[in-house]
Amino acid sequence: MHTADVNPVTDWVGRFVRRPGETTISLEAVALLVGAGFFVVAFPVAFFSFWGRTLEIAGPGSIGAFAAVGGAIVALLAVALGRVGVHARGARPVVRPDGLALPDANVRWYESAAIALAYGVTALLGWDGIAVLLSRSFTGAPVFAFPGAILIAVAFALTAYVCYLSAATLTPMSLSLVLAIFLVVGAFASMLTATDPLWWQDNLSALGMSSNASAWIFNGTLIVAGIIVTTIGRYATAQLPVETAKQQRGRLFVRIALALIGLFLACVGIFPVDEFFLVHNTVATGMAVAFAGVVIGLPWLLPTISRVFIVLGYIYVAVIALLGVFFATGYYNLTAVELIAAILIFSWIIVFLRTASVGMPVRENVD
Repeated sequence: MHTADVNPVTDWVGRFVRRPGETTISLEAVALLVGAGFFVVAFPVAFFSFWGRTLEIAGPGSIGAFAAVGGAIVALLAVALGRVGVHARGARPVVRPDGLALPDANVRWYESAAIALAYGVTALLGWDGIAVLLSRSFTGAPVFAFPGAILIAVAFALTAYVCYLSAATLTPMSLSLVLAIFLVVGAFASMLTATDPLWWQDNLSALGMSSNASAWIFNGTLIVAGIIVTTIGRYATAQLPVETAKQQRGRLFVRIALALIGLFLACVGIFPVDEFFLVHNTVATGMAVAFAGVVIGLPWLLPTISRVFIVLGYIYVAVIALLGVFFATGYYNLTAVELIAAILIFSWIIVFLRTASVGMPVRENVD
């Protein structure tokens, strides 16, 4: 074929469709195409589903319910497309000076499933929460078929764009943000839908009791979050530079400790406190012990880690210990202790990911 016969537009489109993520522009373009595709499909489906009806903003059969359920499905599909794109381009670890990080394709199937589920549940609860908020802001306002279909199409397109782009550029830092958002959305959803409005008088685990109709939200959030923490720990520690066998053993210990935190977190959801009291309390305590162990041993396990970060970890452990004293003396109830401790532990993990990524060597693609 002569050069003159090549259409530059179709050639450009062909390159980024065949090798998505090869550049920042092509990856962004594919994400936009994915979002546009879901918009085109969603509009006629929503329009014919809404035809002849006047919809409520929130509630059963409402536009909010349609957006929540459909958004969860779109999120799952978009994440799957993003991960397929990673494998299709045979992704090798690439970290460019501009901050763009493209992951490797070595994500285990259950890790990908947990990540996709986190996106799906976040979309489900997020769009449902937005609908409830809007329904209280526009009390009694009806939604007609055409504007309703436009809103659904935009919601699906936005969900697909964000989920695809995030899944195609997974890094420990982006995973930590997914974890934080997922935990916040799941926790608030379980609190707001709790059967007993005074659950907080007992403990945080009361949200997962079988007597609570929304226990599946709380327990499912913990299980999926535990898998994500394990995934984050594996990838975050892989970025840490080691120069000696001792440092390599220290990095392995930190990885195991983070994996234990994730495993114990998942077990907290698997074993509800009202049915497995001893096991539940054991794994919850084990999570705190594993966290304290890795924080206290960090200067010896990873001598190159930031001293400021080490001091921060010590402060966190001291605060958690002080909360335990407050609970033992009756000053705080168990819910306050568990909630603050959980916030401290997960915020430490997020800061650790950022600290671990500093000074990571730059690696370029080699075709």
